[in-house]
Amino acid sequence: MSDSAPTHEDTLLGCEDCISPAEAFAIVADETRLNILEALWESPDRPVPFSELRRRVGVDDSARFNYHLGKLRGQFVRKTDDGYDFRHAGEKVVRAVLAGTFNEDPVLPAFPAPGTCVECDGALEATYADEKLTIACADCGRVHAHEEFPPGGIDGRSPEALLSAFDQRVRHLHCLAADGVCPECGGTTETILTPESDLYDLDVVVSHRCGQCAYEAVSPVGLVLLDETTVLGFLSSRNTDFCATHFWRFPWVVGNEALTVVDTDPWRLRVRVEDGDEALVVELDGTLTCVDSHTERVEQVA
Repeated sequence: MSDSAPTHEDTLLGCEDCISPAEAFAIVADETRLNILEALWESPDRPVPFSELRRRVGVDDSARFNYHLGKLRGQFVRKTDDGYDFRHAGEKVVRAVLAGTFNEDPVLPAFPAPGTCVECDGALEATYADEKLTIACADCGRVHAHEEFPPGGIDGRSPEALLSAFDQRVRHLHCLAADGVCPECGGTTETILTPESDLYDLDVVVSHRCGQCAYEAVSPVGLVLLDETTVLGFLSSRNTDFCATHFWRFPWVVGNEALTVVDTDPWRLRVRVEDGDEALVVELDGTLTCVDSHTERVEQVA
């Protein structure tokens, strides 16, 4: 067995049986083919027989329909004994369209967000632009959250429902990335600690990067603790409604005061999770694994 690194020809994108990304985009850049994918998506039962699929798409010319279906077959659609069904790539195309990724670019003016600023106690507000939702202080401008959110997720939601959906989405995607799985492609993510951050005004931030599709998620260190068993147990024992509280409302998630950099070579961080008159102090290594923890009393200011 050779120990040499794989060449481009050895990788998935260089395989002989794969089509290039440009060819893949060209295949679905056709209205009839998109209509075929849409018809498959809307069908109550799959696989869908050829004649039924053609009827749903509304193409009278059987030869023309078969030509376009053939272009999709293999990469986006698979043929079975009972008809046609999706391959994973075909479903991803339809989901991207439904999410508004290709054809929507909404902008939402500032609206109130729950919580107060960890810096100045000012009111928080949310804005949406460039497919990102930002929560920042209306007074000092400090950013508490800045994450991607699909345009389609805005439709039919009140401001409160939108912020709740945003909160849950950020939690789950970052926890998945922290566990080494890319939320976009399923590839392997690497966790990197980076000193300083202009966006979040923090001494250290976390970057989860995928080596396969270049996906990157940048967040405060405390966001990783939303999935940490020790933290969950501490908050649950104190009857804190952890899941119903938006993550940006926890000072130990978005605040700088709760974070202490113990060492940088190797990395060792300390996060102080305060709740009432008690605090859980969690120590993390460079992979953000909890290596130690203890509780202590919170000194009350007279």
